[in-house]
Amino acid sequence: MELTKKTHACVRLEKDGQTLVIDPGVFSERDAAVGADAILVTHEHVDHFDEERLRVAMEANPGAEIWTLASVAEQLSAAFPGRVHTVGQGDAFTAAGFDVEVHGQLHAVIHPDIPRITNVGFLLDGGTVFHPGDALTVPEGRTVDTLLLPVHAPWNKVSEVIDYVRAVAPRRAIDIHDSLLQDHARPIYDSMIDKLGGTDHGRLAPGGRTAVD
Repeated sequence: MELTKKTHACVRLEKDGQTLVIDPGVFSERDAAVGADAILVTHEHVDHFDEERLRVAMEANPGAEIWTLASVAEQLSAAFPGRVHTVGQGDAFTAAGFDVEVHGQLHAVIHPDIPRITNVGFLLDGGTVFHPGDALTVPEGRTVDTLLLPVHAPWNKVSEVIDYVRAVAPRRAIDIHDSLLQDHARPIYDSMIDKLGGTDHGRLAPGGRTAVD
């Protein structure tokens, strides 16, 4: 399996000639989802879900399908009948040759006065990769090899990020949700997570690739 980091929270995964894309939002490249056989969307916020990017991808590949929660599915299902699937906590399915488990239910708290929305995380191939969306969900009972780590957001602080890495205890963590993090701040985050997270931690520039076992 090969993972390609796209801008912000979006990643592309390729295996056995098939491509799966997670969270192509407005900060991602306009063609981030083009060529995908399957698309997973963790929640409705625009930095994870952009309807135009999804429509372009679905129209480019008539065999492409989407798996997501109800709030996103209801915006797309009429345009692509039979190709948009609603999933939630505890579900399991196969998409583009990837075995996928759904973990989590709610978005992290941004502020007590802001209502929480639904959010799901996707665990691929029994723990090879975990994308939590906008939450610090620990996939209970699962060992995670590569954690896609939401490193910077309005809803988190670095101590929570570090404790999340410790709780999941992956073999390695790769930063996502990072487009708002200024370049001059990255070494500070890197240093603290590297020293305190207890795992191999790194980041990829948009377009950067890595093998995933």
